[in-house]
Amino acid sequence: MLKIINGQVYDPANGVRGEVKDIYIEDGKIIEGPHFPQIHNGDIDVIDAAGCAVMPGGVEIHSHLAGPKVNTARMMCPEDHYDHVHSKTLATRSGTGYTIPSTFLTGQLYSRLGYTTVFEAAVPALLARHVHEELQDTPLLDAGFYTLMGNNYMMMKVLGEPESEKRKERLRDLVAWLLRSSKGYAVKVVNPGGVESWKWSQGSVNLDTPVPPFGVTPRRMLLELVDVVEELHLPHPLHLHSNHLGEAGNVQTTLETMRTLEGHRLHLTHMQFHSYGATKNGGIASGASQIAEYLNQHPEFTCDAGQIVFGPVTTMTADSPMQFHLHQLTGNKWANADVEMETGAGIVPLIYRPSNLVNAIQWSTGLELLLLVKNPWQIFLTTDHPNAGPFTAYPQIIRLLMDADYRRARMEELNPKAVRYTCLAELDREYTLDEIAIITRAGPAKALGLYRKGHLGVDADADVAIYRLQQDKEAMFSQPAYVLKDGQVIVREGQVIKNVMGRTLFVQPEGSQKLPPDLADDFAKFYSIALSNFAVEDEYVERPEVIPCI
Repeated sequence: MLKIINGQVYDPANGVRGEVKDIYIEDGKIIEGPHFPQIHNGDIDVIDAAGCAVMPGGVEIHSHLAGPKVNTARMMCPEDHYDHVHSKTLATRSGTGYTIPSTFLTGQLYSRLGYTTVFEAAVPALLARHVHEELQDTPLLDAGFYTLMGNNYMMMKVLGEPESEKRKERLRDLVAWLLRSSKGYAVKVVNPGGVESWKWSQGSVNLDTPVPPFGVTPRRMLLELVDVVEELHLPHPLHLHSNHLGEAGNVQTTLETMRTLEGHRLHLTHMQFHSYGATKNGGIASGASQIAEYLNQHPEFTCDAGQIVFGPVTTMTADSPMQFHLHQLTGNKWANADVEMETGAGIVPLIYRPSNLVNAIQWSTGLELLLLVKNPWQIFLTTDHPNAGPFTAYPQIIRLLMDADYRRARMEELNPKAVRYTCLAELDREYTLDEIAIITRAGPAKALGLYRKGHLGVDADADVAIYRLQQDKEAMFSQPAYVLKDGQVIVREGQVIKNVMGRTLFVQPEGSQKLPPDLADDFAKFYSIALSNFAVEDEYVERPEVIPCI
């Protein structure tokens, strides 16, 4: 039994904004205070959080931290590991890496920031087994992943059939089967139709470009998948990486995508990369104000920021044509993979520099989105780790959001031309601690449908982060005084003191338990493994937690 006393509690989901109150924990859950036994002879452990902010454990809604593409990046970027070595301690294993840390180190670094739940953002069903293995080697965190479907052969084949109730049923059963087979958490779509079109030597696709040889358009794919997600009552909405990532003028595609899906719940990911206007000479300008204006009028949508961080990054995405273009543009080394019948992926290391005009505009665009979207429950803090920067930079970004003077000082380092194409210099908003608690924990948990995460109410998981109140918010959020996972203290003064393994979070929606005969025949013809070896077995996941579809 444990009691946290004297802390300033920030629990936005329950309307608590800095009140000094006590938190009671028993058997890994938050419990009702009045029913908590009286303290006698040290029977109850007490943490005195005087002078501290007490928040739920952080919830990461979008990160690339496990799986084949991450492992490939570790191998192709040994320089990422030279100067970032963490020694073994009594509680932890050793690890290396800055933008792509090793599995064990990833868990340590997240927990040392106060995070207790993470989601890997893009996993082909065929490679789910590898991802589960790496997540189960990433300690201190509950974790899950999103299953890729936006360029899946079977998906597009069904979508290409004549419209009918039977087709809708087939699509719904296929989505449910892919989620159950992979033990995934949500439906992920990356550049819908774009990867498949690239394989046929087509250029960039628009929402109404038919994808060969199926004839289905990205617009139709999105409309039908968003319906299926709602019919299956999945806890998290469609998780969308829109078309034309990183391209000048893509703000128009992003806006058209949102207009197409108005009225549906939708999560748009790494929005900074999809919020670019175009200059007369073909360069990029910030389109954040247009995106924010739309989001402010449409509360059904959520997004995450994908905030740029200056310094080295490793870009990786299932948007393989975009990665090939980035390789051509920069001349940097790259890797590309075709995941049979399902998707592709690319990896390109980069360095973002404030002196580079494009990078300066990108950095400003992400901050503009975070400052212009009025409702913090609609936009969440991410760096699209490790695409826009490592997640370890979150404390720096929090300071940029909470300290306008610091933000203006950092803007002085930018390419001076950036001010022509951005509006960041005009924004004076400063986030409150309550708003930081929303964009880093309460908001993502709500969007994910994790009703035992992201808050400190009765029956919530006892995942708690305690930060010493400081004027310098980067320092404050860089080293929590305590982090609790399931009621156990795992971090003290920024150091991991106890190693515990988290749970694997996934869904099991209702639907057919097997592929229809025609798709099973296609599987036998085109996949290099047997259908019987495709699904991840129940016993393969060591610490499962099925999140209900309600």
